[in-house]
Amino acid sequence: MKKSQIAAQCYTLREYLHTSGSCDRTFAKLREIGFEAVQISGTGLDPKEIKKYADKNGLTICATHDNGDMLLNTPEVIIEKLALYNCKHTAYPCPMEYTVIDYESTLDFAQALEASAQKFEAAGMHLSYHNHNIEFRKFNGQTILDIIYNNAPHLLAEIDTYWVQMGGCDPVEYVQKYANRQQIFHLKDFGVVYPRTSIMVPVGSGNLNWNAIIPAAEAGTTEWFIIEQDQCQKDVFESLKDSFDYLVENFVK
Repeated sequence: MKKSQIAAQCYTLREYLHTSGSCDRTFAKLREIGFEAVQISGTGLDPKEIKKYADKNGLTICATHDNGDMLLNTPEVIIEKLALYNCKHTAYPCPMEYTVIDYESTLDFAQALEASAQKFEAAGMHLSYHNHNIEFRKFNGQTILDIIYNNAPHLLAEIDTYWVQMGGCDPVEYVQKYANRQQIFHLKDFGVVYPRTSIMVPVGSGNLNWNAIIPAAEAGTTEWFIIEQDQCQKDVFESLKDSFDYLVENFVK
């Protein structure tokens, strides 16, 4: 892993990206921490404004999360936005409940993702799929995530470590399983608090085995190691810095 491959997921900073001014200040703070890249998500700002402030602060837009309906029904709109960002990666962020209620609906969903993924590939870009814990429910002995990937060969993986653990599976196993299908990767640690609750914590401060997870990703095709923390127990910038510093100190070569 190179330091330049570590990115911040902007969903973590969604409360700080409502205006042009806040976007500029937020990106400046990320650059001060040491980030050189961001994944755009959780902001309603005009893409031209986002690109303007990313460039101003020396940040590469490495990927996006985009609206699921648009990804499936009007991918050309997303393709145009990615071209503006000089970015080749987007991801389907989260399934609607009705799309994964049984094997048949999941198969239909996978086929829709595959059709869209082919359009992105034709444009020289990639559509990935971001998991939560629901994808580890099983139909016919297979997890929803495996059903999706087995039936959408042009769809890439964006494994989220916290949600794999939350779904009752092993993050190391899933990173290894899809190591050569993943180019963008969500790093999120899994903590526990009294009496029996799991929480998201900065990378390196929870219970996940990063000494196995990171090498598994590095052994494959991962290009971007993206830090995301949906909920923080302290200042979000401090949380991102903790994660960034941990990766730099332990894994950057």
